[in-house]
Amino acid sequence: MRVEVLGGLERRRRWSQDDKARIVEETLVPGAKVTDVARRNGVAASVVFTWRRQARTVEKVGTCFAPVQIALAVEPSAEEAKPLSKDDRRLQPVPAARNGLIEIDLGNRRRIRVDAQVDPEALARVLDVLERR
Repeated sequence: MRVEVLGGLERRRRWSQDDKARIVEETLVPGAKVTDVARRNGVAASVVFTWRRQARTVEKVGTCFAPVQIALAVEPSAEEAKPLSKDDRRLQPVPAARNGLIEIDLGNRRRIRVDAQVDPEALARVLDVLERR
């Protein structure tokens, strides 16, 4: 058991944003229990639940920009064709037959491809679920 003695007038511990983010991330691991994570880090479970709620609202409220590259929809010639590195595969041109294809790279080897006719609300729901993982 760990005991922390707080001196002076301040009786509450101040958690840095990095510590809060680390603890919240621990709770998002599949099979993790908030109470166990809170106990391990010496914080009340109710505080961790509050931090999780705040993290969700910050993500929804905050504006997020992602880098975008527009590739030409042409096939390279046989001379230009060469094996692509892992990073270059993301920049591979889209075949002309799929002009309306949108590719979203989520990182961690996760990628979504949708046509121009995708339902925006359905796509938003899918992205919201995937962002939480």
